[in-house]
Amino acid sequence: MELVDIFFYVAEVVGLVAFAVAGAMIAIDRGLDLFGVVFITFVNSFGGGMMRDILIGEIPPKMFYNYEYIIYVALSAVAVIVIVSILKERFFRNRLVIDKVINIFDAVGLGAFAIVGVRAGISAGFGDNVFFCVFLGMTTGIGGGILRDLLSHSKPLVLVKQIYALAAIMGGLLYFYFEKFNVSYALSIVSSILLVVVIRILAAHFRWDLPRVGVRYGADKKHK
Repeated sequence: MELVDIFFYVAEVVGLVAFAVAGAMIAIDRGLDLFGVVFITFVNSFGGGMMRDILIGEIPPKMFYNYEYIIYVALSAVAVIVIVSILKERFFRNRLVIDKVINIFDAVGLGAFAIVGVRAGISAGFGDNVFFCVFLGMTTGIGGGILRDLLSHSKPLVLVKQIYALAAIMGGLLYFYFEKFNVSYALSIVSSILLVVVIRILAAHFRWDLPRVGVRYGADKKHK
């Protein structure tokens, strides 16, 4: 395995584990049963990657033959289930802390998957199409979360709350142009992921939201 492949393998594993932890915690918080928690964990971790693979013609998607990734996600889900079972009521009482933990893992997963998606587009021969490569990065980052929310009967957070897809786009753009100008792999990966994480953390802390269409200011404030 070449050095660049190692960098991206690590980035993808970090993204999978981060999204697995966030997905399991969200599923538990929404009251799903054991199967529901595990299923939503897999959807959150692999949903965006499946969409990306289908778009670039990689059939079947990577998750169906890369069993290492399945093991990482399964172990992450089990770890969250065990920890929450031990903490029990304390998990649900400390909602603000739980939300912050979920946001951190979600931000890391988003950043890692954004650059992995862009890299997949470049490797598939679309390196001259910045729009498609960045779209693949965004889709890899947000696709699983959209499916997760739809399956648990919730409005997709990416469409209504804080700067989310935009953070993935900005991280993807930064990585794409770093790659184009032959910036070192380590700097490209770390700085692009860090940009996404910083944007997401700041957006959550300062409640940065994109403007909504057709929502009265008073009614919007009431639901925050």
